[in-house]
Amino acid sequence: MTTRIEIVEVSPRDGLQNEKTMVSATDKAALVLKAVEAGARRVEAVSFVNPRAVPQMADADEVMARLRGQQDLRARGVSLIGLVLNRRGLDRAIAADVDEVNFVVVASETFNARNQGVPVFETLSQISEAPEVARQAGLKLGVTIAAAFGCPFEGEVAVEQVARIAAELASFGVTEITLADTIGVGDPLAVETRFGAVRAVAPGAVLRAHFHNTRNTGLANAFAAWRAGVASLDASIGGIGGCPFAPAATGNVPTEDLAYMFARMGVATGLDLPALIETAGWLKGVLGAPSLPGMVSKAGGFPQP
Repeated sequence: MTTRIEIVEVSPRDGLQNEKTMVSATDKAALVLKAVEAGARRVEAVSFVNPRAVPQMADADEVMARLRGQQDLRARGVSLIGLVLNRRGLDRAIAADVDEVNFVVVASETFNARNQGVPVFETLSQISEAPEVARQAGLKLGVTIAAAFGCPFEGEVAVEQVARIAAELASFGVTEITLADTIGVGDPLAVETRFGAVRAVAPGAVLRAHFHNTRNTGLANAFAAWRAGVASLDASIGGIGGCPFAPAATGNVPTEDLAYMFARMGVATGLDLPALIETAGWLKGVLGAPSLPGMVSKAGGFPQP
């Protein structure tokens, strides 16, 4: 446990990708900048995936061009992350001038086939080449093990399967490994067990967690991850999000809820709660939604006399 934890803002990517309301590249870039103004220093801004499968992310190159053209985010210590599923996506991310690449492999065969169109071993084969490609391009590289807590098609995912994949990633030279509860079925004890197993096989890797709040366990799981020594947590302003390839995989942990919880605990995040709440309100308007899943954006922070 530490007195500080990093929160990686994922609303521009994982947050928006499952929204039915199409969001313009202008508003996507504005969301990234609003997250930065609220204190975010790592933002998953775009994904380089098949636009037919995820239409909301079809304008990733335009979003990156707008962000690079508006201001020097690097000078402010901001790192923009692009998510990729294969080598083609990696090449697109490099060309778009991201700072980091987040590759994804799914912990179950059925889900990996639906998400990426190939078996797990083929995705791992592509990832094996990615660290050197990223190094030559001057980019950081991380890998997310999706559905690490359960699969909507196969059910339970064995801890041993997650650890096996993590061990392979470590052998490739991957230095940041994220465990994702893609369908929101994890619990705090499972968080402790799985991150412990990954740490045992990849002791040099930085650990990151990505929780969906589908069944209202997201905050509890985030707390458990912090207790387990996880360095970074993904979160989405307003709690928006979901996976197009997983039934009912709704809602990321709301950034403002996570920031409030840690602030009350005395754990620094570097985030500005009023700015996050304001951005959640702006995002609600962009999406034309009556409300967003986040709770703190509705109630506000702890009222002071």
